[in-house]
Amino acid sequence: MLADRNALRVALARFVSRSGAEAAFFVGIWGKAAYDFDGTAGEIALVIAALGISGLVGSALAGLLIDRFDPRRVLIASEIVFVPTVLSLIFADSLGTLVALAALLGLVTAPTTTSIASFPPFLTADPIRLAKMNSLVEMSSMAALITGTAIGGALAKWVSIDAIFVFDAMTSLVAMAVIFGVRIRREDPAEVAARGSSLHELREGIRFALTHNRLRFYLLAGASVWTMFGLFSALEPLFFRDVLGEPPETIGFVNTVFGIGLVIGTWLVGRLPGVSRSARAVLLLVSFNGVGALMYVGTDRLAVVVAAGFIWAVVIGVFVPIVRTMLHVNSPRAMVGRVMGVSQMLAEGGKLIPLTVAPVLAAVFGVQRTLAGGGILLGIAALMFWRVAARLDATRTVPVGGVEPPLLAPPISDL
Repeated sequence: MLADRNALRVALARFVSRSGAEAAFFVGIWGKAAYDFDGTAGEIALVIAALGISGLVGSALAGLLIDRFDPRRVLIASEIVFVPTVLSLIFADSLGTLVALAALLGLVTAPTTTSIASFPPFLTADPIRLAKMNSLVEMSSMAALITGTAIGGALAKWVSIDAIFVFDAMTSLVAMAVIFGVRIRREDPAEVAARGSSLHELREGIRFALTHNRLRFYLLAGASVWTMFGLFSALEPLFFRDVLGEPPETIGFVNTVFGIGLVIGTWLVGRLPGVSRSARAVLLLVSFNGVGALMYVGTDRLAVVVAAGFIWAVVIGVFVPIVRTMLHVNSPRAMVGRVMGVSQMLAEGGKLIPLTVAPVLAAVFGVQRTLAGGGILLGIAALMFWRVAARLDATRTVPVGGVEPPLLAPPISDL
């Protein structure tokens, strides 16, 4: 029961903190870049690239710190540093300044994301509870998209875009207060890795994550979906502005509906059969993500965009906690932080890859066709690795939580 109460605290802290972050990103930063500074596709891509590149560094450092200390202390420290950083965005008076401040924001935001992703194994060793905690934490994250973007849209409409950054800073302070009460379970001596230099530990963590067959598969599967996020980060504001002809607050309200779909998807995870938490199921979900993206941008009608966005969001809501759980059950506790750091690094890298080509493709083919093409490519690429996933499923030997009793479904992972 103590572990469950701690999980509720983590979920609440995540909900509060991410509500501000979603408002700041989807309405605040996008709004400044696309509307205040009339940014082009290349300029918006530059802002997102600044966030992503610094996020790569922040994720790597966060993973090391989590394994050295614990996610609770790292999260509290990162929230403290985050407050003045996000407030500095108020003073961005040009696109160049926004790019520089976005880079700083990405560096201090990454530890908060990595810490939250690392919490469940520090709260319980029971695999069934682990799966449920991941679902709970991710559900709170997805719910934050609803509240955050709705509040962001309202602030942009009735106050100003800069007011969103004040809201984000306030949510970080509240989240920090909530997380103070979380208690971390003590390490088993067998779980403690030998300490070396920081660089050595960081290198060992990255090597382990990328050479472990199962971890590598789930890490890359997860990162592939974030490539779509990178593509949309660069072009979605222009899709709303140029294709749909909608103002910035519409982005916030559409993403509120998207958030409802995400919450429903994460809620469904705990009610799916154990076979859904398998390598092949993960690949199907990646492919469905591509289909969802194609549906989302396939027309210029706002009603269709809203409906398709809801369906796509349900798929993502199912996908994220499943991949997160598979990473946790395959990671020694002494390396959870670094494995999740690598996960965040690959996610940021996945977002960055499309930024190198999105402006060019949008100039040649148009914003809508470029976004639709990305969805098609993702759906096809996922199915090309079906044999790899089938081999991983065929060789699993250790049953993992989420199914009661376990014999109702095949085991889903090796430790």
